[in-house]
Amino acid sequence: MIINLKKSMRSVPVVVVAVVSSFTLLTACEAPPKKSAYTAEDLAGKRIPGSVMDLSHWKITLPMDSNRDGKIDEVEPPSISRLLEPRFFYANESGGVVFTAPNKAKTTSGSTNTRSELRQMIDPQGSKTKAPGNNFALAAHSKASRYGSIGGRLSATLAVNHVAVEAKNPDKKPAFSVVVGQIHAGKDDSMARGFGYGNEPLKIYYKKWPNHDRGSVFWTYERNLEKDDANRTDIAYPVWGNVWDSSQDPGGQGLSLGETFSYTVDVDGNVMKLTFEAAGKPKVEYAVDLSNNVDPNGKVDELDNPRGYSGDWFYFKAGAYNQCSSKDQDGMWYAGCAGSGVWEEDSRAGHYAQVTFSSITLD
Repeated sequence: MIINLKKSMRSVPVVVVAVVSSFTLLTACEAPPKKSAYTAEDLAGKRIPGSVMDLSHWKITLPMDSNRDGKIDEVEPPSISRLLEPRFFYANESGGVVFTAPNKAKTTSGSTNTRSELRQMIDPQGSKTKAPGNNFALAAHSKASRYGSIGGRLSATLAVNHVAVEAKNPDKKPAFSVVVGQIHAGKDDSMARGFGYGNEPLKIYYKKWPNHDRGSVFWTYERNLEKDDANRTDIAYPVWGNVWDSSQDPGGQGLSLGETFSYTVDVDGNVMKLTFEAAGKPKVEYAVDLSNNVDPNGKVDELDNPRGYSGDWFYFKAGAYNQCSSKDQDGMWYAGCAGSGVWEEDSRAGHYAQVTFSSITLD
């Protein structure tokens, strides 16, 4: 089954709305609508993403708590097709879908990074999010036939519009970066003994230092080990420019903000194949078998799980997963990025990440 998310405009019915001037706005909370603080100016030029993209196989997580229940907002199909959030999730006048994540806002439990991010739903009508039918597995999984598919394919074309510009700990790897695509592994260790750590065999990054004209694109693979294992870490591989531990200016090898690029992630059987393309840049390709501990360069990683991710289940993610955490403490992930938590202030000061996708395709 191929689901192409780029398509022509159509009328989308709105079921839960707050009326602002002559505009209608779908709230993320499916409760009786409250008076909206958004103005006609806030909504000018912004459309419902579901009017330009088929979102029927995605749910979204947004960096907010609209109904004040103490939980981050998540909107599943079919409601996501009627959703417009003019700060964090909207379609622009060119038909691109914009994802925005402030440095400081509501986060998912266990994370200090904000996100405006889609999560794949293979079977949105018939399965719960973590059920086998809504996720995919490798061919090496002992119960692969239980899952929604064996392998899968995600392609996207996008441009990163903005990344965070200020960090107390700028030398920490995630500073000034955003993740624009992922494969996330399941956290339920009852699915297969010894697996289910909730690790990420793939995160696709864009990172730009504030004093550089261009940024770098790279991807990371996380060793599939338990959380308290000292060898559990993310290993970065370059695409264009540098990887995340370099403060050198990538110069002409990098990509500017607003410059379009594409990625394709094809998990075929057990092998994850990655392809990156951009105008004026060399095509970059990688392949890695996720069912063992041989890295993309063909070398055995003695510190990784010898069975790789063969016992896990997976789902794709795409959007803006801001890596510039506002938390300031020991640990590589806590860059101490500036942010007040008040969007009007943070947007003016540049304390956010923003990505515009012109297409996303699931196969």
